[in-house]
This record gives sequence, C-alpha cells and structure tokens, in this order.
Amino acid sequence: MDGTMMHILSRLLILVLAIMLVAYYVPGIAVDAFPTAVVVAIVLAVLNMTIKPIFIVVTLPINIVTFGLFTFVINALLLWLVASIVSGFDVAGFGAAFIGALIISVVSWFGHRLIK
Repeated sequence: MDGTMMHILSRLLILVLAIMLVAYYVPGIAVDAFPTAVVVAIVLAVLNMTIKPIFIVVTLPINIVTFGLFTFVINALLLWLVASIVSGFDVAGFGAAFIGALIISVVSWFGHRLIK
C-alpha cells in the first residue's frame, strides 16, 4: 500500500476507535458491534467531506460570532444524522450527540497528531 492509502486507513481507524470510545463512555450513544462502528466512521467521514463544508458556509455569521464554537453544534447534528442513517448506531438526543461529537473531535485530533 502506498502512503496515501495508509494515511486514510489510519485516520479511519482512529475515527472508529473514537466512536467505540464514545459508545462505551457516553450514555445515550450505542454501537452494536465493531463492524457497525466502521460503517459509522465511513458515513461520518463522507458527511464531513460533503455536507459539513456547506453547513460551515451557511452558518458562517453565527460561527464568526461564536468564535467557531458553533462548529461543535454542526458536528453534533452530523453525528445525529449518522445515527438516523446507520442501523445499529443510536444517539438518544442532542445532548448525547454534542458530548459524543466533542469527544470524537478531541480523540481524532489527538490521534492524528500522534501519527504525524
């Protein structure tokens, strides 16, 4: 495998592990099995590449006013959307989605810093 493919797979593995961590520690978020977490990670990655930039542009004024903190709300909404798309992945409400998205963001950031 070339370097690009390994980079993509390592980022995906970090996301899968972050999702499993959130499902274990955050009440209101549940993942049936590891393969479901892989599907959740793939769907979340695709939504982050396609829909998230549109949301960022549309909500730019409020994002500027909140110094970028509104991005966490967008992340929570995307996580909640993934729960409605993927069976076997459940998010009980916006609060659980917000905390889960926050933890996923921090774990992903830290993991990506480690593999650089």
